[in-house]
Amino acid sequence: MSDRNAKSEYLVLSRGQWDKSLSKEQIQTAIDSFYVWIEGMIDEGKMKHGQRLAVGGKTVGAKGVIVDGPFGESKEVIGGYWFIVAENLDEAAEYISGNPCIQCGLFFELRPLELERARAYAETNETPVEA
Repeated sequence: MSDRNAKSEYLVLSRGQWDKSLSKEQIQTAIDSFYVWIEGMIDEGKMKHGQRLAVGGKTVGAKGVIVDGPFGESKEVIGGYWFIVAENLDEAAEYISGNPCIQCGLFFELRPLELERARAYAETNETPVEA
């Protein structure tokens, strides 16, 4: 028997950079509105706290190669992460569409959380794509 009202969690990745044509005051207004918006969403049980990411970091790869980073195009920059609690991906997208920072150049990636342990025989994000 499945629970029809079961909610799932979705990771929200904040991506992009502020629109260069906006003033710092306009951006600050969006940031202030964001904090009011997210606290309301948390109070309603629709989101969970996350964090902003600090500037800098390291990338670690095979054979212990460590590189200063992360590096990527500006559209790939991840500024922070949060969690949405929703019945499905469409509902999660509807929730995040209310984020006031969208109007200032940021966009948000939603990813369902996989609750099962990884297995080499299951198709996952890490499975190589066949040619």
